[in-house]
Amino acid sequence: MIDRLSARLRPEGSASGSQRWRELLFLHWAVRPERLSSLLPSGLTLDLFEGQALVGIVPFRMEGVKPRWSPELLAFNFLETNLRTYVIRDGEPGVYFFSLEAASRIAVWVARLGWSLPYFYAEMSLTGPDQRRLYTTQRPRSSEPDLSVEYRIGEPLPAPEPASLDFFLLERYLLFTERRGLLWRGQVHHTPYPICEVEILSVTQGLSDHSQLIFEETLPLYTHYSPGVDVEVFALTPC
Repeated sequence: MIDRLSARLRPEGSASGSQRWRELLFLHWAVRPERLSSLLPSGLTLDLFEGQALVGIVPFRMEGVKPRWSPELLAFNFLETNLRTYVIRDGEPGVYFFSLEAASRIAVWVARLGWSLPYFYAEMSLTGPDQRRLYTTQRPRSSEPDLSVEYRIGEPLPAPEPASLDFFLLERYLLFTERRGLLWRGQVHHTPYPICEVEILSVTQGLSDHSQLIFEETLPLYTHYSPGVDVEVFALTPC
């Protein structure tokens, strides 16, 4: 039995840090489950929605990134893009990251050292007037952008129901990562995402190529947008 609600509760104790996630775009493609399973570390199984395996690309803005003890004056702000899928361990649903791009070399170094997450430095931009946006990300050795997506933000949507696809894709508070051959578990806490309609005007991506992923379609199957949430980050613990 999968418990999709307990992870929304704030863990006991003090958070190790805080962040503000802003202007999140969620793009999801289908991938053959057998192909995706072969890329997961031991101990994790795919979390499927009605038999479908999904991989998400999530570009967004990180603001106020800092450890608990640091003053706001020293917090980091940068753009980030993650490539992820959805997994289960011992009945807990979470996220597994294939890669994370950040437009901050210091953030990449800290995340790799402290969280054992596959971060890479990339040059990024987020531009656009009014409700229209253009987001690009490109690693230094790439000959063209690894992601270029233009989109238009629409009207607010109601909060998703727990059994819905929207809830399945967005309401994720646990992450799993591998460190020295062992599986570790991390948790974040925030209010549920406020979401809006979004129209994708154009999208090209090569992030999946870096992780040997094969999307079944060129365009994403499912899209969401959120203006953002304030986040508490809790330390990794061994599974």
